[in-house]
Amino acid sequence: MSAEVTRLANGITVVTQTASHLETSALGVWVDAGARHERADEHGLSHLLEHMAFKGTGTRSTRDIAEEIEAVGGELNAATGLESTAYFARVLKGDEGVAFGIIADILQNSTFADEELEKEREVILQEIAGTLDSPDDLAFDLVHDAAFPDQPAGRTILGTPKSVKSISSNKLKAFLAERYHPKGMVLAGAGAIRHEDAVRHARALFGGLSNVSPGPEEPAKYKGGVRSSSRKFEQAHLIVGFEAPSYRDEAFFAAQVFSGLLGGGMSSRLFQEVRERRGLCYAIYSTAWGLKDTGLFAVHAATGAGMVGELIDVVSDEIDRMADAGPTDAEVARAKAQLKAGLMMSLESSSARAEQMARQMLLHGRVLPTSELIDCVDRVTAQEVVAVARGLRRSDAAVSVVGAGRKSDDLAQRAGLRLKLVA
Repeated sequence: MSAEVTRLANGITVVTQTASHLETSALGVWVDAGARHERADEHGLSHLLEHMAFKGTGTRSTRDIAEEIEAVGGELNAATGLESTAYFARVLKGDEGVAFGIIADILQNSTFADEELEKEREVILQEIAGTLDSPDDLAFDLVHDAAFPDQPAGRTILGTPKSVKSISSNKLKAFLAERYHPKGMVLAGAGAIRHEDAVRHARALFGGLSNVSPGPEEPAKYKGGVRSSSRKFEQAHLIVGFEAPSYRDEAFFAAQVFSGLLGGGMSSRLFQEVRERRGLCYAIYSTAWGLKDTGLFAVHAATGAGMVGELIDVVSDEIDRMADAGPTDAEVARAKAQLKAGLMMSLESSSARAEQMARQMLLHGRVLPTSELIDCVDRVTAQEVVAVARGLRRSDAAVSVVGAGRKSDDLAQRAGLRLKLVA
């Protein structure tokens, strides 16, 4: 199966991959606008806009939207990220027009009624409160702030209670007019959907959109630092982060392989040393996450407050060993196998495939063939993995500790010093 791509006259991209053996279609519209495009007085606006898109249009009420998609057995949802916002659905074969019609309506004709806006603010305030009750969410928010302080890339996607309360209907409309333009939109579908049908729906529903010149995008500048919360939880959550390659960097796949062999599975170095040999925690993992212009490598684990110090030492020592001695051939092979298997397994989901194609179009301007992605993984060498590890050691760490109460700050400072960071 190969992807088909059509660009309409106004710039909107249509990309599909048909799987004739399926009876459902996953589809949606991905917009090149997210939390990193917000100005300081707009913190949380992208997420609030995504919520408000479902709160009524000129011809559909909130209830109408829900009943219309569910009348055909479909599902409708949305998600806000740092760099993009997605509005997506899954429907039975033949009902793609229903889903596209609703998505087009909510993106172009939402009323943003003040009464609905006030209600949705409360919903988001509860969502924010929920993250404060989740120590791992709180720890990740803090480490992002440490990595990218005083800039959109380091702010929370949800916003703060103060910022969410300050966003007006006019601000939502202005952001929508500035950022939601056809050249920055991808209509993607996978599964039973036919490309010619998707193009026809796109022309009918989005062909009248005209382009605007969006404001500049602030570059993300990694810095690093120490953050902590004095809130007390049952466990202390430690996250250690470093600057990593961006999605567009040639070293991105080497960073993925490095993450896999360091903390990507039960055979990884950190799992074996921290869980199996020392019994310091139930789970530990690493991740390499990217933006267009930078990235973040992070190790996350939760344990008792009294064992965080030893955990910090183990993480630091394993990164040092990787940078000094490098991985074995067997480790590299296992990490590559895991990475390729994860990629192939994800492609068996039409929803994941539609999302992947849309993101690739936004990031690279084309769909990357699966064979090309597999080849990128296969070409990673042990020397490139070592280069990633050494790059991390040259980066100031971003550290967060949550859950150890008043000890959290001392533990975070200790981690910063252990990782050669001057807090």
